[in-house]
Amino acid sequence: MKRISAALAVVLLGAAPAAAEPPAPSEVNFEDGAVTMSLTGQPGDPAAGREVMNKGSGNCIACHAVSDLAEWPFHGEVGPPLDGVADRWSEAELRGIVANAKMMFPDTMMPSFYRNDGYIRPGNGFTGKAAEGALDPLLTAQQVEDVVAYLMTLKDS
Repeated sequence: MKRISAALAVVLLGAAPAAAEPPAPSEVNFEDGAVTMSLTGQPGDPAAGREVMNKGSGNCIACHAVSDLAEWPFHGEVGPPLDGVADRWSEAELRGIVANAKMMFPDTMMPSFYRNDGYIRPGNGFTGKAAEGALDPLLTAQQVEDVVAYLMTLKDS
């Protein structure tokens, strides 16, 4: 009986669907600048998104002011303040803006955080030559989802 149960468990576990890989940045489907489908199929973590806003590759507060992040100094004034951003934009629109703001705002200075082609390539160290090979996006697909989840908490009401 134990052998049958163990064999059944192996079969059932092996039949479980594998977690889907996030789309490559070039495969993301934008609709009027918005991205309706989650990049990971997993909900974002607002607490992790809050960290990305200041630390690591996000550094959103270098350009945007966010009252909720007041413990971190030196908020920027280049981009609009993000207080109440969830009242102004839908989740799909925020996902599109974070992934590649140029799809919604072609003349924006905001970096495309989930993009890895179609731009002037950064240099390879201090050599004066273009970097070789594919570049990673500034944020992972999950980090984009985390930032969007955090932005969705920033409501005026």
